[in-house]
Amino acid sequence: MKKRIILGSASPRRRELLAQIGVEFEVRVSEKEEIYKSSVPEDIVKELSLMKAENVASELGGDIADNRAGNPPYSDSCIKDTVVIGADTIVVLEDEILGKPVDEEDAVHMLTRLQGREHRVYTGVAVLDFGPDGEKTVINYPVGTKVYVNAMTEEEIRAYVETKDPLDKAGSYGIQGRFAAYIGRIDGDYYNVVGLPVSRLYRTLREIGAV
Repeated sequence: MKKRIILGSASPRRRELLAQIGVEFEVRVSEKEEIYKSSVPEDIVKELSLMKAENVASELGGDIADNRAGNPPYSDSCIKDTVVIGADTIVVLEDEILGKPVDEEDAVHMLTRLQGREHRVYTGVAVLDFGPDGEKTVINYPVGTKVYVNAMTEEEIRAYVETKDPLDKAGSYGIQGRFAAYIGRIDGDYYNVVGLPVSRLYRTLREIGAV
């Protein structure tokens, strides 16, 4: 029996990447707040991606339970032959995490700090594999990529910010868009920087028999 695959992410880029490699999936997004306790970047993305996947699974299990008599509480056994994927990406400059900019000036500030330097992008992936009996297997790992941004003039930085492209992105840039002109080199998975290390994820899905 083919497993149902659910992507627990609102990111259009992650949806595009997963569809690009031919995986059939549904999208389910949890509105629950995610607060991490870790301090190491690799552990932070693992924690956040797992929370996203668990939150989606919890809501999915609750929906299934609601459709049964008596409205019983959620349990993993409600979900069968289903894979839930959670992912989270952060940008790290030295030891500082750069989130999404609060406004255009904040984006200018971030990009000014990034240009001419190397930083790292980490994406955490969590895969919850529910078997035919509802038994859950958890696979959770981080993937890191080094990114080097060429030196930019203030005019180039402000012109890019004016496109509004940086405003919804961690670190204030999207490697797959106009900012590609300023990427000097990367060391690691390009798609990880976009938001989902699809090659590693595909191997994971293949190993558990989901694709």
